[in-house]
This record gives sequence, C-alpha cells and structure tokens, in this order.
Amino acid sequence: MLRMVTTALVVSVAMMQAASAAKLPESGMVQKGALTYGVAATFAPFEFQKDGKLTGFDIDFINAIAKKLDAEPKAMNMEFKGLIPALQGKRLDIINSAMYINDKRSEQVDFVPYMKIGNRVVVLKGNPSKIIGRDESICGKTLAVTLGGIEETQARVDNKKCQADGKKPINVLTLPTAQDSVLTLRQGRADALYNSTPGVAKLFAEVPDTFETAGKEFEANTSIGIATRKGDTALQTSLKKAIQEVVADGNYARLLKKYDLPASVSIFK
Repeated sequence: MLRMVTTALVVSVAMMQAASAAKLPESGMVQKGALTYGVAATFAPFEFQKDGKLTGFDIDFINAIAKKLDAEPKAMNMEFKGLIPALQGKRLDIINSAMYINDKRSEQVDFVPYMKIGNRVVVLKGNPSKIIGRDESICGKTLAVTLGGIEETQARVDNKKCQADGKKPINVLTLPTAQDSVLTLRQGRADALYNSTPGVAKLFAEVPDTFETAGKEFEANTSIGIATRKGDTALQTSLKKAIQEVVADGNYARLLKKYDLPASVSIFK
C-alpha cells in the first residue's frame, strides 16, 4: 500500500512539474492571465472563419499553447497589414497568423518558427493564359495577391525580374484577403495567383474542377512563425517551452493530420 501511495505521489508530482514547465511572463502582457493574439482569418487552412467562428490549424495550435501556459487565448481578428503595427503598439502579445518569416519582417518583430511550407502558382482549369509556372511566362500577366502577404512580396520580386529582363511587367493586383484573390481569378480578372501549398490543397477540395497549378512548388523551405515584439525574450522563452510540450504530447502531429498538412511541413524532429 505504501509503495502504491508513494508511486501515486511521484506520478502526481511529475504531472504537476510537466504542467508548470511553461508559464506566461509575470509582466508585459496586454491582459494578465491571457494570451492576446492578432490574426487575419482569411488564410485557410491556417486561419479562417466557419459559421462565424475562428478555426484552422493556427487557432487550434494557439489554444493548445495557451493551455500549456495556463492562459486564456484572446483573438483580435484584423487585416493582415495591421498586425505588425498592432503588435508594436502593444495591443497584442503575439501575432498568430501563419506569418512568413522574411528579412523585412524580422527587422520589425522576432519570430518563434513552427512550420515550413512552399507555394504554388494557381490558374483557372485549362490554363487559358498559358502560364508555365513562376518564370518568365508570368511576365505581362495579372497576378492576384493578398495585400501585405508574402505572395505580394514574391509577385513584386518577380515583376522586377521581368522588367530587368526586358519583359512586360506583371500587373500585381493586391486584394484584402486570399478569398478575394481566388474570386478575382475565378471571375477572369486575373491570370493567376500565388498561394501556399496547403492553401491550394484546401482550395481544390472546396472548389473541385475549377483551378489547377502551373509549374512546380517554389520556396518550399519558407518558414512561418509566431511573432513577438523585438527583444521580448521572456515571452519567446515561454512560447518555445509550450510548443515543445505540444509537440511532445502528439498534439502538433494530430493537428497536421486534422488539417491535411503533410508531415514534411514540420520543423520538429
């Protein structure tokens, strides 16, 4: 009996230690006991709205992280371009919106990476504009992209290359959301759009026989991460510990499967 009680106590202590490994910082949070995050819920399967509620991989992921931190997750849904200013203005603790990590953003915020993904060129079924992929065939075409997203950056880089090579410039058509980009392509007001590989898979499942991809996946090692204010090492440390626990308990892998994301997107071994 004594051995059983002792074993139970050891297990109980171990569970308490595991639960307390990740904690919110004691100061610097928007609201005590809460993890206030900014999201632009227009980028399925990472964040989108269904029946008026936020859903997607990132939403489930941050809920799991917040549970490890013993914190209440509080979402602020806004336009993507407003996320970094809101974080810098201390209206948010973090940005949780499948934010691609690049040099420009890294000058403004710090990141905790949690995934790597690629991108695809999407065209209408039958490829009426005869686009081969992310190459010179996109020159002179109209490309629909989400304002402030990585797709806009990629499109503008490609536009500069077209012009430097003496080709016709790309008409970069910026739109508020990824859904607007899809609609613009579907209506024939754009020749193509750029989207993440997971986003393309979801699009094809939702709207079959309407779109296809042109060319190969590109920038397949692009990382995405949770953004914090520059120098907020305490919160970064807490997030990293919580994410490690979410990975260790199998929840991260379960979420990948739930949202039809391939295991190859994981940066955790």
